[in-house]
Formats: sequence, structure tokens, C-alpha cells
Amino acid sequence: MEIQGKVALITGASQRIGRETAVELARRGARVAVHFRSDENGALETLRLIEAQGGSGAIFRAELTSNPDVAGMLDRIHEQLGGLDILVNNASVFGPGTLADTTPEDWDDQMRSNAEAPFFVAQAAAPFMMRRGAGKIVNIADVAGEAIWSSYFAYSVSKAALIAVNRGLAKTLAPEIQVNAIAPGPVLFPDYYTEDQKRFAIERTLLKRAGSPKDIVNAVVFLIENDYITGEVLHVDGGRHVM
Repeated sequence: MEIQGKVALITGASQRIGRETAVELARRGARVAVHFRSDENGALETLRLIEAQGGSGAIFRAELTSNPDVAGMLDRIHEQLGGLDILVNNASVFGPGTLADTTPEDWDDQMRSNAEAPFFVAQAAAPFMMRRGAGKIVNIADVAGEAIWSSYFAYSVSKAALIAVNRGLAKTLAPEIQVNAIAPGPVLFPDYYTEDQKRFAIERTLLKRAGSPKDIVNAVVFLIENDYITGEVLHVDGGRHVM
């Protein structure tokens, strides 16, 4: 797929990797739907960065765990940008919790945000892609979805569920739509991470360094442009998954 001229929806595009992805796809000629839930100022900044380099797009608010919100957002994207070709399911929540201290509320929040929402966004997006005869979906998973971190129990299980969703979508939507996932390692740390926590994460990679948002964005572009990959989980984790 050529990115030039396509319409791309990036969920959670008001900051971090979502913003970097939105800006890069716009630089390559896509019209970008910048999704946000509550950080409107961040979404406007992403749009400003897109327009500053000559790109185009618009911001769209939606609560991704609300199917009516998602349906309304997809309709507005179709009306304003003319359709949909690419979906990057980037929005996510990340929180600690062991077996002992994970609450039902923690569990439900992370499962709904990290697995259920990407499924239903893809469900709503697929018909728009089918109308155009092709589409690409990229799900941002995590190496934790395969390793299962005991101190991030619900988060890990939610990302494992997303990996299963990724494979199921690939089977269901082929051959017109290719669906793949990216499993990042330590790239952007939470603000609350201590230096010791950062060093611990880095030491558990083979490359002994953190990655950059650009590493993830490059992988997104690769999966969009390659038409003979589907159902894959691409590890961009410095070798963390083989440790």
C-alpha cells in the first residue's frame, strides 16, 4: 500500500508514539485522523505538527470503550476525510498490579481499553476499508503480552488478548485487509518510573539500550507498505522477547 493519499486513523494520537506515528504518516502524504479521548490540547498540537510540515488531517474525540462513540467517530472521519484506509490501534492504558492487589476495576479497565476497544474499533473500521477494496490495521501490543509480567498482571493479560484479537482479525478480514501487531519493548517509560526501574527494563534486552519512538513508527510504516504480511506480531524490543 502506498501511504500517499490514504486516510489513516491513529488512536491515542495526542502524545507519545501515537503523535509520532500521526506526524510521520502525514509526512508521507496520508490525511490523518488524530484521535483523542480527553487531551484535546495534545491532539491540537499533533495537528499543528502535521500542518507545519505541509500535511493535512483533523482531530476526533471518542471514548473507545463506547461503541456509539466509535461509530460516530468513523462516520465523521468518512465525512471529513473521505473514507478510511489505515487504522493504527495505539491507544492504551498501562498500570501495575500483582496477583494480590489487582482489583476487578483494574482488570476491567485494562481489558476494555487494551483488548476490547481495539477489537470494536477494527470492527467499525473494516466496512469503510472494504468499500475501498483494501486496508491495513496495525495493533500496538507489547512484549508483556507474551512474557506476562507478574507485577503488571492485568496489563499483560490484556495485551495477550490483543495479540489473539490481532490473529483473529487477520483471519477474518483477509484477503482485502492485512492485520498485524507490533510488540514494543522499553521505548518510552512512564513518568513515574525510577532510574532503577528504567535500568532494570533495559538490562532485560539483548541490545542493552532503550528504543526510540522512531523505531516503532518505522515498524508501522513497514507493515503498512508490505502487502504480504498478515497475522504477524513484529517485535521491536531490542531482543527482550528472547531473554
